[in-house]
Amino acid sequence: MTGNTQTLQEIRDFQGKYPRQLWSLFFTEMWERFCFYGMRGMLVVFMVSQMGLDDPTANLQYGAIQAFVYAFTFIGGVFADKILGFRKSLLWGALLMIAGGAVIAFSPTSLFYIGTCFFIIGTGFFKPNISTMVGALYHTDDSRRDAGFSLFYAGINLGALLGGVIMVYVGKYHSWAIAFGLVSVVMTISLINFLLTQKSLGPIGLSPMHPDIPASRRRGYEIATYIGSLIAIPFILILVTNTEYTDLFMYIIGPATLVYLGWEMRKFNMQENKRLMAALVFIFFSILFWAFFEQSGGSLSLFALNNLQHSVLGIPMDPNVVNNSSNSLFVIIFAPIIGLLWVWLSKRKLEPNSVVKFGLGFLLLGAAFYVFYSTIFFADADGVTSLDVFTLGYFVITFGELCLSPIGLSLMTKLSPQSVQGLMMGMWFLASAYGQYVAGLLGAGMSSADPNATNTEKLVSYTDGYAQLGLYALVAGVVLVAISPFVRRLMKGVH
Repeated sequence: MTGNTQTLQEIRDFQGKYPRQLWSLFFTEMWERFCFYGMRGMLVVFMVSQMGLDDPTANLQYGAIQAFVYAFTFIGGVFADKILGFRKSLLWGALLMIAGGAVIAFSPTSLFYIGTCFFIIGTGFFKPNISTMVGALYHTDDSRRDAGFSLFYAGINLGALLGGVIMVYVGKYHSWAIAFGLVSVVMTISLINFLLTQKSLGPIGLSPMHPDIPASRRRGYEIATYIGSLIAIPFILILVTNTEYTDLFMYIIGPATLVYLGWEMRKFNMQENKRLMAALVFIFFSILFWAFFEQSGGSLSLFALNNLQHSVLGIPMDPNVVNNSSNSLFVIIFAPIIGLLWVWLSKRKLEPNSVVKFGLGFLLLGAAFYVFYSTIFFADADGVTSLDVFTLGYFVITFGELCLSPIGLSLMTKLSPQSVQGLMMGMWFLASAYGQYVAGLLGAGMSSADPNATNTEKLVSYTDGYAQLGLYALVAGVVLVAISPFVRRLMKGVH
């Protein structure tokens, strides 16, 4: 992977709002997110309708699968930092996801969990490293960084919109095998796009190993990583299909990660370590945010399956398609506007700091869940309620997400020393793993334990849960705003 046409300095000294390399990463990520969010939207619907799982079990399985997807982004980040580099890690991840889609498509019900294991490992190698390469396009103090991540985030959601609509629709109304097979087709497009454009990245993402290490030894480390990730598949299969093992894994991986970070922190000075502590504050609160937000793939997906009308503003629409795509549509529309707003406010020294942005994200998240709760007031005698009000909830939640997620990606690159940026990006996604894990537990707790529960009983159970989540989110937002001065002192100059 040679052919560097620009130095890192030349790449970062770009003119205008966005570096041209951002578009290469934009489209590579867009197609990968097509697959990820398409899969996410299908999981619980497929497990309930095709595999015969009840609602609580489907929620727990969803949480376990999603938790491992994000947990392995931490592991992928570590191997990228130490052995593969961001580019080879991305390429290997893409190949594993292509294989996973093909496995499930061959026999969706019998090979579902095996194919999912390929997808888990593949996403782990792919996801954190492309985000880190986006951060590498900017100087540390470049005020355009947040706008760049907001545009990148719009690319994520363009893929999520397309995947959320197409894969869910194809699966529910045509063929689940074809829907899962789309993963392989679309990931191949993503891989080809990256291979054709990676030369423009210059030195970004190349091998992190010291040039003094012999080439044969480097190759040996890389091959061992590839083989080790394949050997891990049967172990991951055991963890995913047995939720008690998922619990054990989640109890271990978080503390082990903190110990490893503590070991790495001994290499840095006081200021660098304070910034890493600030990053941990953001990571902790992001766990809470995603635990609530990711009801979209679990309880809200089942709520859409059973309790929502099939029209938006009088237009016929499948509720699961709306549940899996409306948030992405709103992000596409508003992410570039919000990104440019941050730049405009920054120039006038009016931009809120990142801690306050996180707090605003939680306040909007809380408001959105109160909107989801309010759907109970529009229900008919059969427990079927307004898809219009439900969609309004996603409109509100979108602005909460835009205050937190793209800013979080940017912060991990700004607050982390270069040598642990892959690790910290992995920890950011590991926090998402814990959020997904808790989301499954919350969804299972909100769902009715009675397999014969009526739609009305399911409606009451879920909406009561959404009211509680709304309250917890509002409290978290207030706490974040209150502690913002302390966290800003830890950040020392990073806005």
